[in-house]
Amino acid sequence: MLKRVIPYAHELIQQVIQPGEIVIDATCGNGHDTVMLSQATGPNGVVYAFDIQAEAITNTKRLLEENQLNNVELIHDSHQYVDHYLDDRADQQLAGAIFNLGYLPGSDKTIITKPTSTISAIDKIACRLKVGGIIVCVVYYGHSGGQSEKEALLDHLKHYDQKQFNVLQYGFINQKNHPPFVLALEKKQAD
Repeated sequence: MLKRVIPYAHELIQQVIQPGEIVIDATCGNGHDTVMLSQATGPNGVVYAFDIQAEAITNTKRLLEENQLNNVELIHDSHQYVDHYLDDRADQQLAGAIFNLGYLPGSDKTIITKPTSTISAIDKIACRLKVGGIIVCVVYYGHSGGQSEKEALLDHLKHYDQKQFNVLQYGFINQKNHPPFVLALEKKQAD
């Protein structure tokens, strides 16, 4: 049975996370991915959850409280600065990261993820991934600016060294209205 993109994205990242590991939610939005990551890493794990919108941080905080989860550091900043927040954990590798690209559902559709900041964040996280770790991006591109981010990502990721990374694209091609798709980067060997 073919999985829809969000369940598939969650399955990919959950397969590599061990309790106690460090993961990134690069676009915490309404908090659903953050909760999933928090549960996967367990009480001894750490989730760094980023978003540029205060509304997203508030929504995520509320959902975490409802689920009684407290292993998340909410960061009201762009994911492109992920390295600034990981400096104190320079000796620890990341198990994975998840991105939902586009805009915050139910919010201002003009505030969107941008190719330069997204690519910068992916590159910084990829350097910190453990062998077997994964970065999963759910790419929504049916909005203004979405097509250029999609094209920039595809162009950038196809140049990742195949000896070090597997890069996967997963999506449905017979759905209307720019169906989202998954890009996944799996680290095969150390740098």
